[in-house]
Amino acid sequence: MLPPQLRLKSYNYYLPPELIAQSPAKPRDHSRLLILDRKKNKIIHDHFYNLPQYLTKGDVLVFNNSKVIPARLYGKKETGGKIEVFLLRKIKNNIWQCLTKGKIKEQQKIILPKNFIGQIIKINDDGTKIIKFISENPRVKPGGFLNILSIGQTPTPPYIKKKSNLIEYQTVYAKKEGSVAAPTAGFHFTKSLLTKLKKKGVQLEYVTLHVGLGTFLPVKENDITKHQMHTEYFSISKNTLVRIKKAKKAKRRIIAVGTTSCRTLESANCHGATNIFIYPGYKFKNIDAMITNFHLPKSTLLMLVSALAGRSKIKKAYQEAVQNKYRFYSFGDAMLIK
Repeated sequence: MLPPQLRLKSYNYYLPPELIAQSPAKPRDHSRLLILDRKKNKIIHDHFYNLPQYLTKGDVLVFNNSKVIPARLYGKKETGGKIEVFLLRKIKNNIWQCLTKGKIKEQQKIILPKNFIGQIIKINDDGTKIIKFISENPRVKPGGFLNILSIGQTPTPPYIKKKSNLIEYQTVYAKKEGSVAAPTAGFHFTKSLLTKLKKKGVQLEYVTLHVGLGTFLPVKENDITKHQMHTEYFSISKNTLVRIKKAKKAKRRIIAVGTTSCRTLESANCHGATNIFIYPGYKFKNIDAMITNFHLPKSTLLMLVSALAGRSKIKKAYQEAVQNKYRFYSFGDAMLIK
């Protein structure tokens, strides 16, 4: 018999639809902040602009500086049927791994804006498609580089009904293009808050993990250990890793800003690619605390924070967040697990 922490239904909870945030807080650091103190088994309610009060000089905040690309494309099949293409990862020039919404077969073409054409060259076992993009514009040389992102739209999740722009759906420190979903824990930081943290003596470090299918693919297996994470690509500079290891050795707190930063740090020895799946029972090697958002039921992200804080503590914190009408998901409020 599966223990409760390995059962998918253990990570389900009811969320009133009106608590799904449709836009970010303005200013961003005016979102609410729930502090989950694991040692004292205590919950504190505050606002994100007061984050410096809960950090001390020498703490290390690790951010994911990946930048979201306009990954959602809208087109139609040659038969006229509408189809949506969601870019996941660039394989090489003009060839991408994608998801599609709408039935389509290998070798079929998708007619896109600006005379772009997408041709399905392979359908993978996991349902993703390999699409080659070409142009019917006579001015474009065959095989030349196509800026397919020029026709893309902001890839906000389907539960966000309000149309958002790419500036809203981006952290203020985003730098390296490649994500198809935002590392949303970073949404709460403003440039002025980052300055305050530096002045307090908090060390700010940046890593890169390009958010892809692995982060947001839902878990369907009743036994969560059977869930397969897709590979996502990351980078940590040698100097950054040295500084983080030095801080860890000095017993200073390493605080991951978001689950993607956490997964990057916990995969630091994997050299550029990770499919790590963190769930209760996992022993953390590199992080001590985390800033995160409130995640979807039955998601790998909810399982990850449960591994850090304990499933029962997370369940209680989420119940309290619902009772206090916190805003949930990508544009929602934040939690500090300390």
